[in-house]
Amino acid sequence: MITSWRIVKTIYADEIFNGEGARLFGARWHTRSHRVVYTSATASLATLELIANTPRPQLLAHYVIASCTFPEVLVDVIDEATLPANWRDFPGPAELQRIGQQWLLGRPSAVLSVPSAVIPQERNYLINPEHEHFSSVDVSPPRPFHLDLRLLT
Repeated sequence: MITSWRIVKTIYADEIFNGEGARLFGARWHTRSHRVVYTSATASLATLELIANTPRPQLLAHYVIASCTFPEVLVDVIDEATLPANWRDFPGPAELQRIGQQWLLGRPSAVLSVPSAVIPQERNYLINPEHEHFSSVDVSPPRPFHLDLRLLT
């Protein structure tokens, strides 16, 4: 089994794994109008992803953290070697969204493992909440998460 982690503002705790925020805004691996849940292989990577992708004043908000587990058989893996040289750029190159969209729309798996742009040696997991095997993803209840403010100085 694989465990991954997600951190969101407390006001979104009830919908932490529904992908609605991603549907509204889009991100590195998908375009708007498609639900997807971004998670990280460790709680520490989820924290770094939060810091890297959130404006500083918003980091003072209240957050929750939750984990989920899923069988490895549900996961497709993107090899970093197959990505364009600029895949870590911000914003990410459009090719990454094409890769993610192809995965979302083709539905070959419920989970896609991708390298983290923050720490390429670690993995993020994209979860498709509309996939037929999403029910095999076991979600823990969210619990309070307090960012150590030393990380912001």
